[in-house]
Amino acid sequence: MTHDTIAAEVADIIRDVLDAPDLALGAETTADDVPGWDSFAHINIVVATEARFGIRFGTAEVEVLHNVGDLVALVARKTYVTA
Repeated sequence: MTHDTIAAEVADIIRDVLDAPDLALGAETTADDVPGWDSFAHINIVVATEARFGIRFGTAEVEVLHNVGDLVALVARKTYVTA
């Protein structure tokens, strides 16, 4: 799995959770940029991401996620993707 594949799958997860199939997302996109991305949606995005990739995030890891790129990078680290 490549970094780009992870980014595409994370974007799909976010669109799915937010029920926004046409939502444009980039690495710098934050929850504040997206209507409907509240704390409940954030939890659902994290849980769906863990389930999709078969990984678990620690509380400290989730607390430092500031944007979509941070989430993608965390998934890449947890799945041992280097590029």
